[in-house]
Amino acid sequence: MTANGWFQIGFYLLVIVLVTKPMGVFITRVFNREKTFLDAILRPIEKLIYRLTGIDEKREMRWTEYAIAMLMFSGVSMALLYLIERTQKWLPFNPQKSANVDPALAFGTAASFTTNTNWQAYSGESTMSYFTQMAGLAYHNFVSAAVGIVLAIAVIRGIARRETDKLGNFWVDTTRCLLWVLLPICVVGSLVFVSQGVVHNLKPYTTVELIQPYTAQITGADGKTTTQTVTQQVIAQGPVASQEVIKEFGTNGGGFFGANSAHPFENPTPLSNFFQLALILAIPSGLTYTLGRMTGSQRHGWAVWAAMAFLFLAAVTAAYWAEAKGNSLLAGTDQHASALQSGGNMEGKEVRFGITNSALFATVTTDASCGAVNSQHDSFTPLGGMIPLINIMLGEVVFGGVGAGLYGIFVFVVLAVFIAGLMVGRTPEYLGKKIESYDVKMAMLAVLVLTFTILSFSAVSVVKPYGTSSISNPGPHGLSQILYAYVSSTGNNGSAFGGLSVNTMWYNTTTAVAQLLGRFFMIIPVLAIAGSLAKKKIVPESAGTFPVTGGLFSGLLVSTILIVGALTFFPALSLGPILEHLLMNAGKVF
Repeated sequence: MTANGWFQIGFYLLVIVLVTKPMGVFITRVFNREKTFLDAILRPIEKLIYRLTGIDEKREMRWTEYAIAMLMFSGVSMALLYLIERTQKWLPFNPQKSANVDPALAFGTAASFTTNTNWQAYSGESTMSYFTQMAGLAYHNFVSAAVGIVLAIAVIRGIARRETDKLGNFWVDTTRCLLWVLLPICVVGSLVFVSQGVVHNLKPYTTVELIQPYTAQITGADGKTTTQTVTQQVIAQGPVASQEVIKEFGTNGGGFFGANSAHPFENPTPLSNFFQLALILAIPSGLTYTLGRMTGSQRHGWAVWAAMAFLFLAAVTAAYWAEAKGNSLLAGTDQHASALQSGGNMEGKEVRFGITNSALFATVTTDASCGAVNSQHDSFTPLGGMIPLINIMLGEVVFGGVGAGLYGIFVFVVLAVFIAGLMVGRTPEYLGKKIESYDVKMAMLAVLVLTFTILSFSAVSVVKPYGTSSISNPGPHGLSQILYAYVSSTGNNGSAFGGLSVNTMWYNTTTAVAQLLGRFFMIIPVLAIAGSLAKKKIVPESAGTFPVTGGLFSGLLVSTILIVGALTFFPALSLGPILEHLLMNAGKVF
């Protein structure tokens, strides 16, 4: 670890702090229907959309209506993406003549992008046409992110309102989110990426002659291996920049290329790398300020932010330390950072990003439900690779995805307040509203659904041939690969260790089911709690009221997240990365 590395991490967190308030204020104004500087341009477009679609922008919905509208919208969008994938061979903008996507892969991808998971069991540049990338995947990058944001807003309204059963209008909220929050930043951000060298065109792939041809072993369809001299290389390109910005800003993570943000056409410079990192946490961090502003308790919003920031710093410190320390099996070699080398464990990392930005990116992308990667998590040290795994296991509430992080941590807030109430022997209260048995049951349902889904699918996969046949490493690392796949899918993250062959019927199907359960069986209980809170009266504070605005609350919230989130998966972690670390130190490799 170096002073320069810590400076980069500190500077990044400072930027996130500075972005939090303006982003939070703007989001609040958008959803409170207050005047913004974009109204003159966007308000006529918004009215036209409502007129064409028959939406009554003044009508609000109960939580059940809100949930049904969201489910219908997501279902139709998923079916549309599946149809595009299955027919892309005959659709326009397909200069590479990409074939129709296999049914199982198309289903898995459609579920993945609909749920904001963006799990990719394929390499984008060799599987998807430009039309599928733009009209299918990029469309979902926008709308799935918007759905997450508006659901967080609905939850905040449930906390802030009293004696009502209305949480807003899903169609109006989604429209305003797309027009005011996502599109403007993405237009500007795509130009920033182009300025850094991110490609953006509709040209066919370019074939170039190699300066130095090389020989390679080629295995044919008959299974026979022949030696061939390779003299050409195909350079993939396409409409990347416009999709790169929403990939990060919407915490989607699905890359245009299989190498994702490690590819020089997606992430060519240190500045583009930093910009991507800033985009990932901009909205999740801003929503904590929105929470405080809309509920009338700004100190509570900052208390939630402080809990998230503490967990973020703990995670990035552990990941940075583990990767900078290097591999104990290489004892005797110089693994220290110097002017001539990055030091530490550089396997699977880009030299232009080094240890610091690889560890930081891995932490940020799994703190959020983003899933973009600029290094290979499968190549991290056991403890370094455990950090992204734990981040997702916690429910991705350390800032989290756009909207998903806020309503995810809201579940832990309810549990923390309930525990505090038990400690003092009185009915728990949250911002003046009593937390009752119904609210706690819904919160536990959300937690248990995630845990059950992850552990059930992982357990089957580690004992059945159709699960174990896909791992690239035996032993504890193979367990980590399988566990990471279902943790990432259920947590709607989308990143992968990278060593698991998931383009199979089993993994395409089960990860898709995990993604759908992790998204919608999390959302519905949370909306139910929001609907319950909206109906309640405000209870005056008393001497026994547990404050949710200070360090004590932040500490209790962090403790609840760690106990409920981390300890649930401790046995699995003990058999995976922890055991691998101990065996590595004993000289055992896999």
